[in-house]
Amino acid sequence: MSRPVAITGIGPVTAFGLGIDPLWEGLENNETGIKPLEAYDATAWNCPFGGELPADAFAIRKLVPKHYRKATKVMCRDIELAVGGALFAVNDAGLTTAGAGEGDPTISPDRVGCHIGAGLICPDVNELGAAFVTSCDDDMTFGLDHWGREGMQHLTPLWLLKYLPNMLACHVTIVHDCQGPSNTITCWESSAPLSMAESMRVIQRGAADACLTGGVESRLNVLATLRQQCAGRIVRASASDDPATLVRPFAEDAAGTVLGEGGGILVVEAIEHARSRGATIKALISGLACTQSITDNVLTEASAESIADAITLAMNQAGLSANDIDAIVPMGLGIRGIDRAELEALRISLGERGHTLPRILLTPATGNCCAGHGAVQLAVATRAIELQRLPGEDATLNHVLVLTASQGGQNTATILSQEPGS
Repeated sequence: MSRPVAITGIGPVTAFGLGIDPLWEGLENNETGIKPLEAYDATAWNCPFGGELPADAFAIRKLVPKHYRKATKVMCRDIELAVGGALFAVNDAGLTTAGAGEGDPTISPDRVGCHIGAGLICPDVNELGAAFVTSCDDDMTFGLDHWGREGMQHLTPLWLLKYLPNMLACHVTIVHDCQGPSNTITCWESSAPLSMAESMRVIQRGAADACLTGGVESRLNVLATLRQQCAGRIVRASASDDPATLVRPFAEDAAGTVLGEGGGILVVEAIEHARSRGATIKALISGLACTQSITDNVLTEASAESIADAITLAMNQAGLSANDIDAIVPMGLGIRGIDRAELEALRISLGERGHTLPRILLTPATGNCCAGHGAVQLAVATRAIELQRLPGEDATLNHVLVLTASQGGQNTATILSQEPGS
């Protein structure tokens, strides 16, 4: 690539907590963050479990500058998690920004972009319901005309600003004064890698020297869970089941996935710029390609050929062959149709190595973080390369393949590499 790009900071947010350390420790110990849900009463749902961030894991008001604390009133859960992840990523990259550190910014604000993947955020049911009920008759029949004239007036004036997908990037850019190109991508599990691709192109064309990138989402609310349950993606479970065994990626008896919340923000930076400021280059972005699955059912199936095309394109971009890949971080959602397509894609593109290479499986530990899931995958792959270690064992990792095959059919293949000589 004309202007190579590297990852210099990672800030994942998962059921294990904020930052890479608690997540990596959980993976090393073969633990799961999937537990009985506390966000709402899930006893009547197909699955009463989720990868939920502990309630006491962080307080958003402590993660923003004092002058910005008033703005936290219009942050939904997704925004809060994105702002938290961004702070950890910036600190991990050794950057000083308007929202982190003391002194002048490490990088001129107009040279820092921001691209964050997001979901189509579901509103808080209690907040919406309190206004909704005002447009119901005595027999609880909803009147759309009344809602248009008066009912919606019972929502708080800034209600919409809490739930627009672009508000994640909006708040992150304001907090850290990122004045470079900014964008939001809403493509389910592929949102974060696609956002990283956007950041790469911005840096390569010289419009920025670094970008905050990634994706975050929380689907742990009633409306979002209902939609995923109706889509046939959620595993059936009872309260007595062991949450560690619910998600079984690539197993013949895999019966669905479990929702999680989180994702992550990463700092991506032009390599020559990172070197000039003495930053630690954690991983190089050697190849990143995307394709679209064309299937009759993009909710629970994917196209093996399309995923394989993405892998081949990424390897060609990186100048690598199948023999160069050392490990894989697949989606592995536990949804059989998508899992089968992933396995077949690996066989097509990597041959028999596709079935024998070591894999880092995240969904059984974190749940499916949806628009944030790809960011968790990228952060873990980066840490593995940095440590030259798979969870539980040392390994030689020159090139790690990260795959997403999202609801909606967007596929990505990203190859992260160790810096030569490091």
